[in-house]
Amino acid sequence: MKIFVHITLLIFLFCSSIFAETQDFSISGKNATAFWQKKVCPGDAVFVRICADNSMQNLSGFLEVSKNKKQIGKTPFYEIPDSSGKNRKMLLAGIPLSSYLTAGSANAIAHVFVGEKENVVNLSLDVVSKEFVSETIPLNATNTAIRTNDSDERWKQINKLNKILGTRNEKSVYSLEPMTPPTKATRRTSFFADRRIFAYSNGKSSTSLHYGIDYGVPTGSEVRACAAGKVVLAETRITTGWSTVIEHLPGLYSLYYHQNELKVKVGDTVEAGQLIGLSGATGLATGPHLHWEMRLNMEAVSPDFFTGDFTFEKAVENQ
Repeated sequence: MKIFVHITLLIFLFCSSIFAETQDFSISGKNATAFWQKKVCPGDAVFVRICADNSMQNLSGFLEVSKNKKQIGKTPFYEIPDSSGKNRKMLLAGIPLSSYLTAGSANAIAHVFVGEKENVVNLSLDVVSKEFVSETIPLNATNTAIRTNDSDERWKQINKLNKILGTRNEKSVYSLEPMTPPTKATRRTSFFADRRIFAYSNGKSSTSLHYGIDYGVPTGSEVRACAAGKVVLAETRITTGWSTVIEHLPGLYSLYYHQNELKVKVGDTVEAGQLIGLSGATGLATGPHLHWEMRLNMEAVSPDFFTGDFTFEKAVENQ
């Protein structure tokens, strides 16, 4: 067990670190630079930032990621401010990687347009193997009933959340900084992408994938926003209890589950580190804890990935 924990820690340290690569290219006779991270892990995301001369009008494009000639994802770039004060044009896009993605070579392809003029920039990726935890969780009768709840109300809640997570507002750029975990606690009771088997009290079972990180904290512990953003959901839900969802970038959301009390409401704009609630054990919970989750283009991504310089703010400032 100690060897497994040591290996897991090394993988965590590697996968939470961002090492920016750069590639210069030219479009319409003007120079531009692409920033990306070459080494990625399953369950991470591929972000690419384009830095271009401010004179480039109608700068746009889209990003795609492929592996073994099969497309993994495709998404448009959106404009972000140049916080360095150098008044450059900036584009950003991110694509989630499945935690089931196998190791090997992959490609990020940035299609950058100035008006109708296109430049295709190929950026190599190296997907590094990562271990994930497998666990069996026994549920009592109460939690079994929650887990197997198939009521109209639960599906209404699921559909409402999916509609929010599927919303992409190109103007919703609230934070480009590395994120901070929502609690000072460091004890994790479950990890991102744990392969789970729920053992029901009636003898049946089901499999599941854990979409976030669980922190073992006492009821009433402070829950703080991982980054600046806008509150888009703040309510109680059958499965996740008192829940908060915050929008940070187009298609990028943080989720906080099983709280005992909420301190924000829908429509509130919050700062990084702002108190948004108190932890608890509401919904499907075997004990007091905080579940922290990140969704990009609806897909769950390792929250640890976002604690690094995933938008390459520092790299751009130093350019």
